[in-house]
Amino acid sequence: MKEKSFSCDRATMQWSLFLLLLMGQCVFITCHLYEYHFIKEEMSWDEARAYCRENYTDLAKVFDLTDMTRLQDSAQNQTEAWIGLYNITGGANRRWHWSLPGEEYTENKTCWGAGEPNDQPYPENCVRTVDKWDDVTNTHQFICYDGENMWTAQSYCRQHHTDLASGLDQIYSEEFKKLLNSKASSLWIGLFRDSWRWSDGSNFSFRYWDMDSFNPYKLILIRENKTWEEALNYCREKHHDLVSISNPEEQRWVQERAKNASTPFVWLGLRYSCTLDLWFWINDNRVCYERWASGGRNEDCDMSAAMTTGGQHEWVSQKKNETFNFICIKH
Repeated sequence: MKEKSFSCDRATMQWSLFLLLLMGQCVFITCHLYEYHFIKEEMSWDEARAYCRENYTDLAKVFDLTDMTRLQDSAQNQTEAWIGLYNITGGANRRWHWSLPGEEYTENKTCWGAGEPNDQPYPENCVRTVDKWDDVTNTHQFICYDGENMWTAQSYCRQHHTDLASGLDQIYSEEFKKLLNSKASSLWIGLFRDSWRWSDGSNFSFRYWDMDSFNPYKLILIRENKTWEEALNYCREKHHDLVSISNPEEQRWVQERAKNASTPFVWLGLRYSCTLDLWFWINDNRVCYERWASGGRNEDCDMSAAMTTGGQHEWVSQKKNETFNFICIKH
């Protein structure tokens, strides 16, 4: 197992007292039940947990964004460090959690539809609401923002509001019902399932994933303007190749990168051959999956394919001497 620095937590009672004079004196008290200690030693996760349990309390746990900020501050700009979250593999080990910290999931306070959750097609770890709940994997709208995957929705809600709607009190509130009726027929709610556990046994639902760590395609957006040939040579020299897309899942990952481009299109590794009168991927794969915009495929001899960086992220043919950002596949 890879060795990293790590953060321990120690059970403590830190009280901070703030006074506010507003129509009299009001007292607000905040309490942290643990403090973080960053350990500048390289250890495996198991070694780090043993060290923390021997010298402190346990590896660091995170309850909410406030804890996350304190944890990041304790890490002193270190790029990677172990925390006390670990995965128990196997579908039977997954548990349901509410996204909102402190909201506990219980089976007798649910509103599943008939036959739900069915986990089909496996794995279905996120939840949408229509009238009843069902577990799903695809994209939907949600209460604070428009159609993304659940983790993007969660991140947006936490940044701009508090969290995704969580718990029956929120979901059955009149405000939620009005939003559901006015916005969409189905929406994400803050209920998800995973097999991750905290080292000390805490049932904290807070997750703060770097979504790039789940990217199986190793894509990188190059925010430099180059012709198609220049982009191809750049990717092959510095990374692996220009990106190819063979299925809807790869399309979704590529378009997530494309959203951050500084040009209206990004080059793909797809070109047209006048000799063969066909489009082909530069990795020699057949063009089985396609996402052409209506009227976007122009089969002239100097054409290659690009993806639009806004809208529906469809493909369009562009002259190869145009200059755009591009997406490489990393080694």
